[in-house]
Amino acid sequence: MSIKHFVRKWLNCNGWDVSRFDPLRSEACRLVRQLGSHGAPTVFDVGANTGQFAQKLRDGGFRGRIVSFEASSAAHANLKKNATRDADWIVAPQMALGDRNGTVSLNIAGNSASSSVLPMLPSHVVADPKSRYTGSEMVELRTLDNVAKEFVSGANGVFLKLDVQGMEYQVLQGASQFIDNVVGIQAELSLVPLYEGERLFDDMFHELETRGFDLWSLVPGFINPDTGRLLQLDAIFFRKQARYPSLEAKSDLVAVQY
Repeated sequence: MSIKHFVRKWLNCNGWDVSRFDPLRSEACRLVRQLGSHGAPTVFDVGANTGQFAQKLRDGGFRGRIVSFEASSAAHANLKKNATRDADWIVAPQMALGDRNGTVSLNIAGNSASSSVLPMLPSHVVADPKSRYTGSEMVELRTLDNVAKEFVSGANGVFLKLDVQGMEYQVLQGASQFIDNVVGIQAELSLVPLYEGERLFDDMFHELETRGFDLWSLVPGFINPDTGRLLQLDAIFFRKQARYPSLEAKSDLVAVQY
């Protein structure tokens, strides 16, 4: 066994790996390149939790405007702290987004990220026992049509990221006007039922295709650690009718060179 092979095997056994960095294999860099090629200067980060997605975009070189939405009070507090030093990262007031305006009960998950308005199914708890609900809180519920104008004024080129634990369809239903400004969507979609009443991948794919979006990329997400089955993934869509510049074109939203 060569020294190189021995070191790599030792690192793998301890949960680490070392490989040459390839921007096209990096999820963040690949998405930032897609945003630049489609002229998306603004990202709406819906279901931001503590800001993991926004930070990933920044690490990938995105320097446009990010508007983050989060429903959980605890996660929202941490989100604001994480965005403090970034003038182009705006944190909206605490709220859930859906298909109506009012209030709603938010179920709080033990792992924070799996919190949802919808009841969690046993299939989710079995795959991740730490996601089990531990409580709930009443939060304001708004539609994107109602709040978007507070953060963009007639602007085009918005990329909409949806990670709302089964509520993706409802958020889209509340964005019938705002959707005209959206050039791309990233939605976390379930392949098997994880939340009561959620729309699964097939339905959401048809919904977005009907609204004029093409599927561009799939990113594996939540996996059952015991069976290895993929339960959720992130699906990235962009508008069919858009005229796409060359992917090699430089964008002022990308701070890194590929």
